[in-house]
Amino acid sequence: MSFWGQLGFQDSFSALSFELSFFHDHTMFVLVLVSSFVGYMMVCLLKSSLSSRFLVEAQALEAAWTVIPGLLLLVLAVPSVRLLYLLDEVGSPVISLKSIGHQWYWEYEYGDVDSLIGFDSYMVSGVEDQSIGYRLLEVDNRCVLPYGVDSRILVSSSDVIHAWAVPSVGVKVDAIPGRINQLGVHLMSSGVMYGQCSEICGVNHSFMPIVVESVSPKVFCLWLGS
Repeated sequence: MSFWGQLGFQDSFSALSFELSFFHDHTMFVLVLVSSFVGYMMVCLLKSSLSSRFLVEAQALEAAWTVIPGLLLLVLAVPSVRLLYLLDEVGSPVISLKSIGHQWYWEYEYGDVDSLIGFDSYMVSGVEDQSIGYRLLEVDNRCVLPYGVDSRILVSSSDVIHAWAVPSVGVKVDAIPGRINQLGVHLMSSGVMYGQCSEICGVNHSFMPIVVESVSPKVFCLWLGS
């Protein structure tokens, strides 16, 4: 989760989150490179006392300042398009989780119609001891997913538009009434990840947090059977 004074992304817990962090670093490298070059050229131009009244064309220079920006855009576009396709890829999920947004709590369902396991997840109010959880972020029933396997999350809503967002997993999808959106998640390690509804959904929009607990597949099977 985020802390005061944090400038970068949250710690990554999924493959998609790692890819998003790498793309951010790649984009920032190109941005700093271009900004530094343009700033250097502007300073040199302002400090230079030389001028040319007879230079009317320079085809090589014009070709360079047309081709080089195009190549830089290509360097950014190729990994961006690749990442867009990866974000839409669900893979071969082993676990299916259905997340339903309500005003103002989340409902989770595991399994199919024959063996359905479901529960509601409400925010725990009045948490002052940090050993119990974070204030306004802890819930009474956490969403549990196994790491090391592909999981599918189906997101919908029963009333208004919500958004199921967990930054450290690299996912954010709208929960729309009458529609089911899906996303693929592949968690890399165990841990607890915090998120919140990211779509203004009413007076208690700030009080419907999301807590995802990543456990081993063995522990997950024991949890489902309990």
